[in-house]
Amino acid sequence: MNLLSLFSDKKFFNATIKLALPIALQNFILSSLNLFDNIIIGGLGEVAIASVGLANQMFFLLNLVLFGVVSGASIFTAQYWGNKDLKNIKRVLGICLISSIAASSIFTLAALIFPKPIMSLFSNDPAVINMGANYLRIICLSYIVTAISFAYAATLRSIGQVKAPMFVSVTALAVNTVLNFTMVYGVAGIPGLGVYGSALGTLIARIIEFILMIFVVYKFKFPLAAKPKELLDLSLDFVKKFFKVTIPVILNESLWALGVTVYSVIYAHMGTSIIASTNIVSTIDRLAMVIFLGFGNAAAIMIGQKIGEKDEKTAFLYAKRFIIMNPLIGILVGFVIYIGAPSILYAYNVSPEVHNYSKSLLHILGIFLCIKVFNYTNVVGILRSGGDTKFCLLLDIGGMWLVGVPLVALAGLYFNLPIDKVYIFVFMEEVAKFIVGFPRIASKKWINNLVIH
Repeated sequence: MNLLSLFSDKKFFNATIKLALPIALQNFILSSLNLFDNIIIGGLGEVAIASVGLANQMFFLLNLVLFGVVSGASIFTAQYWGNKDLKNIKRVLGICLISSIAASSIFTLAALIFPKPIMSLFSNDPAVINMGANYLRIICLSYIVTAISFAYAATLRSIGQVKAPMFVSVTALAVNTVLNFTMVYGVAGIPGLGVYGSALGTLIARIIEFILMIFVVYKFKFPLAAKPKELLDLSLDFVKKFFKVTIPVILNESLWALGVTVYSVIYAHMGTSIIASTNIVSTIDRLAMVIFLGFGNAAAIMIGQKIGEKDEKTAFLYAKRFIIMNPLIGILVGFVIYIGAPSILYAYNVSPEVHNYSKSLLHILGIFLCIKVFNYTNVVGILRSGGDTKFCLLLDIGGMWLVGVPLVALAGLYFNLPIDKVYIFVFMEEVAKFIVGFPRIASKKWINNLVIH
């Protein structure tokens, strides 16, 4: 395929930008405001930082489940939207809401009833356990409304409505930051509540997000503005079909998160300066990937809709375009990271040792970023859009647990190699996924029309 055709098709390119930029912007603002929240809590001392960070592990675990559920819903919604089947889109939203509310209710009850035992799993410091338990009792009340907001936001994006969830999310995050600062430290006569003020501020912001989301959906009569009867019009076969696609995604995300945790444990055993360096680089990595979260999700929406329209030829054409375009942008961003490493690290007040480690790791990230982008586009943007979630599970988890984790463990813990060498082995996971995943695209086995009755 001529590379110029990537940009000669104005309809394709305009649709991509229209979807990708709002999603990327939303994720960038989310990352930035989360950083501000961490800075706000940081002013309260080490116990507060540890308490909030560890208490939020509950939400991190819930988030994995919710991401799996809404990812499954997004796959079906995009295809049903392409098939112009509004009735089944509302059914998918119904399953998504029921599943999300059920999961978040379990996490809420656990956090309300067993806050101290939960905190004890992560820490043995009594001060951290007590403060974290009290924080958890408040913040867990936001889980259910957050789950509902997630469900609506994901399904809205899958029908191409990306601006509405972006507006709601950005508004809520801005409110969250203002409330957190106000209620943590006390402003304009409002008493400072410390860590508990942060929990209360976040709870209020997530309730506002939920109200705004429901208001926008029903006020502007989006296709998701369903009646309860339409949401609950479900059959056992329909539910089975939904979870057949969705459960592999939940397993995928959970096992991936566990693998990332193992990497962190290995780094921790290599020394404090290593942890500091890898944390700095992971922050830059997340910010760089914000762009590709947008383009990856745009791919999933556009390809999924074409499969739903039974236009498999165009779906495959779009897949080829995205799998070329996104890594090319990845090469450009990787080059900027490689060249700009010294300037990026200028913002950090760290020891010369940490600075040198971080510089080496940023160079490695810059070199391998395009392969990482290829794999993200392939798994999230292409294969999952066709319902090929079992293969994605095997590809993602096989790459991490059969290649990445064993190599990094051997290099870091057994051979005691320097961190730059160990970090290269992290990306061998991506190389393995590239080698196995590339032929899958060409095979077209990933193209499964899930909406055929």
